[in-house]
Amino acid sequence: MFGLILDVTARIHYALRGLMPTNVLLDALHTRRGLKWGVPAMLLAVPYALAAVFCTSQVEAGGSGWFNLLALIFAWNALKFLVAGPLTLMRLLWVLGREANARRRAARALLGEGFGPELVEEPVLTSRRA
Repeated sequence: MFGLILDVTARIHYALRGLMPTNVLLDALHTRRGLKWGVPAMLLAVPYALAAVFCTSQVEAGGSGWFNLLALIFAWNALKFLVAGPLTLMRLLWVLGREANARRRAARALLGEGFGPELVEEPVLTSRRA
């Protein structure tokens, strides 16, 4: 029974994940091309925080209780973007480091095969048997 509930919950979660705009944007930020946009995307937390404050003030002024739910959603989205900025920056630095190491390893491999240093700038994938 517990497995069935867990399975249904997971399926609903992944079905709705593609429909939520903030999750779609955060998924795009975590790609290799999107990592550079993580820190500027932190600025999206500002409108979400302002919307949360507005909804909270509406509730305090005697508005509908549904504004509490909206305030919670807006605050959650603001926190997601605030956390995504530093995470994508750290991940970008890690990826750039791995790419630099791969370039260095490729250059060492070319030098080790007897190619001259002038070919290290642009690695050529040719066979020596020809």
